[in-house]
Amino acid sequence: MKEIRIGSHMAKSGHKGISRIDSEQKKMHGWYVRVRFNNETRSKFVTDRQHGSKEAALKAAVEVRDELERELGKPRTDWVVVGSNPRNRVGVAGVRRAVKKYKGKDGKVYENEVYEVSWNAGREKKGRTSVSIRKYGEARAFRMACAIRREKERQMYGEPVAAKWAGALSKVCAA
Repeated sequence: MKEIRIGSHMAKSGHKGISRIDSEQKKMHGWYVRVRFNNETRSKFVTDRQHGSKEAALKAAVEVRDELERELGKPRTDWVVVGSNPRNRVGVAGVRRAVKKYKGKDGKVYENEVYEVSWNAGREKKGRTSVSIRKYGEARAFRMACAIRREKERQMYGEPVAAKWAGALSKVCAA
């Protein structure tokens, strides 16, 4: 299993998805909340004036962010949550069909078709493993890869991301 470092995704406010806007020209002072999940974006501006202070507005902005995430079905975490992606041909987030190349003992380069599973393994790490199609067969390898991904989501978020698995369930059952 490989681990790859990825960049930080935390906003300067210390809260994911919340940015500070101070514009003297437009007389705008407050926190801009933006939540994106499954190609849908929701946003709201929380003003200092409306809440009495910068700190009170930030507290309200965090509550607004949490509510927007609940509306979109996004789990509450400071980690990156990948929703559906139109480029994913397998139909399950974090699972893809790939060809792995390896060098045999005889020095020849061989190819092995696999289902590759990836997930965030920590703040700046990415986990990755694969399931061999040749060893387990197409359908079983796919189901095994999906089971690994669901278990990793359970470890990361406390439960699998329901919004992701609703559409993918038919693909897993059909395999």
